[in-house]
Amino acid sequence: MTDAITTQTRTDAPLGRSATFTILTTGYTLSTGPGVAATVSYVHDAGRHVIVDPGMVAHRDRILGPLAELGLGPDDITDVILSHHHPDNIMNVGLFGQARVHDHKAVYRADQWIDRDAEGHELTPSLRLIRTPGHSPEDITLLAGTGEGVVAFVGDLWWRPNGPVEDPVAPDLGTLRTSRLRVLAASDLIVPGHGGAFPADSAPM
Repeated sequence: MTDAITTQTRTDAPLGRSATFTILTTGYTLSTGPGVAATVSYVHDAGRHVIVDPGMVAHRDRILGPLAELGLGPDDITDVILSHHHPDNIMNVGLFGQARVHDHKAVYRADQWIDRDAEGHELTPSLRLIRTPGHSPEDITLLAGTGEGVVAFVGDLWWRPNGPVEDPVAPDLGTLRTSRLRVLAASDLIVPGHGGAFPADSAPM
C-alpha cells in the first residue's frame, strides 16, 4: 500500500510525519458486496489512538478483532473521527465510550459538547482535519502525515477506488469536485468510505 505514496510539500498537509495507520476492515457497497459496510481505520500518533468512521459492518468483530490484534481494546481509543453523519459511517461509534468524538463542528465526550470548527483542527502535528463538503454539507477529511506520505481518510468523498465519479447523493457536484481537488493536492493515498485505499494520482474525477 505504501509503495504508491510519494512525499510532497503542500499547504493543507500536516507538518508532522510520525503517524501510522491500519485499515481494520475494508468496506463495500451494493455493487461490490452483499450489503453496505464502512471502511474503518485506526490511526496512531503521539499517544492518540484514533478510529475513523466506525460505521456499519456485518459484525462488530470486524472492527474489534483487528483492533485486538494490535493489542488494543475499545477503551484504549482516545479519539473517533466522523467524516459525516450518515448511518453507514457512524453506526458503531458507541463502541468507543471513552473517546473524544470529532465531527465538522464540535468535539463530544461523555456529557461534554465543545464547539469548534474542524477546519485546520490538529489532533497532533501529524493529524489535521479539514472541511471537504460534497457528499454532504458536513464532510470532513483527516489528513495523516506518515513516514511514507500523507494519507487522506475522506469518508464518502469517494466511496471506493472506482468512484463513483458523479456521486448520486451529492447535493452539489461542483462542491464535491472542489473538495476532491483540495484533498488530491494535499495527499498521496486516499482511504475512501466503502473500499480499499488507492493512490491519489489514480483518483477517479
